[in-house]
Amino acid sequence: MAFVGKKFPDLNVDAMNEMGDTFKVNVLEEAVNNKKKVVLFWYPKDFTFVCPTELHAFQAAVAEFEKRNTIVIGASCDTPEVHFAWLNTAKDNGGIEGVTYPILADSNRNLASTLGILDITNETFNEETGVVTVEGDNVTYRATYIIDEDGIVQHESINNMPLGRNVGEYLRLIDALTHVQEKGEVCPANWEEGKDAMSANRDGVSSYLASH
Repeated sequence: MAFVGKKFPDLNVDAMNEMGDTFKVNVLEEAVNNKKKVVLFWYPKDFTFVCPTELHAFQAAVAEFEKRNTIVIGASCDTPEVHFAWLNTAKDNGGIEGVTYPILADSNRNLASTLGILDITNETFNEETGVVTVEGDNVTYRATYIIDEDGIVQHESINNMPLGRNVGEYLRLIDALTHVQEKGEVCPANWEEGKDAMSANRDGVSSYLASH
């Protein structure tokens, strides 16, 4: 189910920070109440391989997101305690020590299930035993959401497990969204901050294509 153009689900989820505090986070409320954009990125598992590279990459860009009035939130289906253990593991030992943004601990999978991003295939029901079994790890793919100040999902993407994300692309998308919000123009292919955008009409696209 695609959420682009719709309100992000209104759900409270446990989260952990680098101080070891467990608290509730409602992503929709974070956007609306703070009047900020939110980048929410999901990863499969703590203490794995591609995942720590992504968490460190988002951390390295936190200041750039903050300049753009944007909150970064990580998420997986691990428990808060596992998050805290990983946060206390050194980077050179595969850990995420130094990460400061909150990490959702959706261990009951309420939000991940609602978003439809869990690695589940071939769900079967045994009528004799009443047991449901699935194939897959029941963890999330590398899903990413950009949510605007009104709680509307403006971007949604899902990578398979081995494919790490390019954090710079989310900065570019936020720049494009901000340009649309502020200038009322639309952003063509490969647009970056400082490049030409265009009016969303026939003359706009004709003029843009003629000069590019």
